[in-house]
Amino acid sequence: MPKKLIKRFLPDRELIKRQKALKIFGNVLYNPNLWCLNRRSAAGAFAIGLFMAFVPLPSQMIMSAGLAILCGVNLPLSIALVWVSNPITMPVLFYFAYKLGAWVLSEPPQHFHFELSWDFIANQMSSIAPPLLVGCTICGIVCAVIGYFGIHGLWRYSVVRSWQKRQLK
Repeated sequence: MPKKLIKRFLPDRELIKRQKALKIFGNVLYNPNLWCLNRRSAAGAFAIGLFMAFVPLPSQMIMSAGLAILCGVNLPLSIALVWVSNPITMPVLFYFAYKLGAWVLSEPPQHFHFELSWDFIANQMSSIAPPLLVGCTICGIVCAVIGYFGIHGLWRYSVVRSWQKRQLK
């Protein structure tokens, strides 16, 4: 069941191979292990994708692809899961991560109004960056662990349930 459900939402293999940003990985993309979907590769892809979703950089998908290639887990799934932090959810996720980081570092959260300028970014990042990075790291690790063991457990439960159904027939 998890395999069928996951495959339904995965992007096409050829579509991913044609992405210009992924050309930096060269012929490594033709490794069949990166496209295999089993319990180990799905759980690892969930961990990588959910961790990279909390990286506050614009190149999350490329970094997720690189980690998936290094770890030998499902490439499309790890890239797709980065979109947990999309333009709609990103402000909420990063605000929560900032508040968590400020709490962990025992710093009072700063109140600010957003303006789209380099001056604002340069001035605010010196005070916002440490709590944001700490919070993003904590959230990324927690989500990666939950995703890894959650998919591992869900996959195992599905296999055991299908075995039990076969035995009843």
